[in-house]
Amino acid sequence: MGLFKRMKSITMAELNGVLDRVEDPIAMLNQYVREMEDDLAKGQEALSRQIFLEKKQNILITEAKALISKRERQAKLAVERGEDSMATLALQEKRIHQNQLNLYVEQFEAIQQQTESLYEKLHELKGKYNELLHKRILLSSRANVAQSIKQIQKTTVSFSSETIAKGISRVEERILLMEAEVQAFNQYPQPGNTAVRGYVDNSIKEELEEELQKLKQDLSKETA
Repeated sequence: MGLFKRMKSITMAELNGVLDRVEDPIAMLNQYVREMEDDLAKGQEALSRQIFLEKKQNILITEAKALISKRERQAKLAVERGEDSMATLALQEKRIHQNQLNLYVEQFEAIQQQTESLYEKLHELKGKYNELLHKRILLSSRANVAQSIKQIQKTTVSFSSETIAKGISRVEERILLMEAEVQAFNQYPQPGNTAVRGYVDNSIKEELEEELQKLKQDLSKETA
C-alpha cells in the first residue's frame, strides 16, 4: 500500500511540475505575442489580397468605360453615314457595357468597404500588439521580481528553528572542547615545554639564582 501511495505522490509531483511550466507567466506572454504576430501576418496577407482585388476591379471599370466610349463613337459615326442598323447595334453594345460598368462599380464599392474595414481591424490589432509588447515588458519585470522574492522566501523558510538550534548546540560543544583542551594542556604540559613543574630552565638558571639571592637579602633586612 505504501508503494502505491509513493507512486501516486511522485506522479502528482511530476504533474504539478508540468502544470507549473505550462502556466509560467513569461512563457504565456511570449505565446500570446507569437499568436498575435500570426494574426498580424494573416491580416497583412488578407489586406494584400484585398488591395489586389481593388486594382483588378478598377481595371475592369476602366476597360468598361473605354468600351462604352468606343461604342458611342461607333454609333455616332454610323448615324453620320446613314447606317442606322449599325448605329443601333453599337448603342446596344454600349448599353451592355454600361450595365457591366454599373455592376463593376457596385462591386468595387463593396470591395472598398471591405478594404476599409480590414484596414481598421488591422490598425486595431497593431495597437493591441504594441500594447501587449509594452505589457510584456512590465509584467515580465514584475514576474521576475515576484519569482526572486518567492525564491528568497523558500530559502528563508528552509532554515527552521530546529536546524538553527542544532547548529548552535554544535558550536557550543566545539567551544567546550576547545576550553577543555586548554585546561588539559595547562595541567599536563607537553614534553619540552619550559614551564613543566619541578624543572628549572637552564637558560635562565643564573638569572633566577640572582633574583633568589636578592629576595633573601631583602628578607634579611626586614628581619634585622
